[in-house]
Amino acid sequence: MKALLLCIFIVFSFAIIAGCQSAPAEKMVLLVEEIREIKVSKSEGLGEINEDKYLSFNDRKSIAAFEEAITSAVKQPGNADISMPDYDVAVEYKGYLPSHGIHLWLGEDNEKSAFMYITDESVYLTSPEMTKKLRSLILSK
Repeated sequence: MKALLLCIFIVFSFAIIAGCQSAPAEKMVLLVEEIREIKVSKSEGLGEINEDKYLSFNDRKSIAAFEEAITSAVKQPGNADISMPDYDVAVEYKGYLPSHGIHLWLGEDNEKSAFMYITDESVYLTSPEMTKKLRSLILSK
């Protein structure tokens, strides 16, 4: 009888521990393809990309910085209820693949930045370290 109670206690303990574990944070994704270029433009509003290129990045170091910032951004609960984006980011892939259109709200120093796919209302936040990298790329040119 004691062994049965001990087994039941162990099973319930594992169930409680497993139930308390939080799900991993949902992050932004890009295609698993080589990125040819990152185009940045001043945003003209939600839901569309400004085609007038402001900046273009095609060197590996800059592309890697944008890719890291985008793919490490964590989804926030709820939908966007925010102002007009600062920038539009177009991620262009090699070959004939479609590009990713992303809105960017560039944070100040030591703040997070926000990304949002142009076709979605979910907001993804970067770390302050990623904001620093993005600011150095976008504001230095």
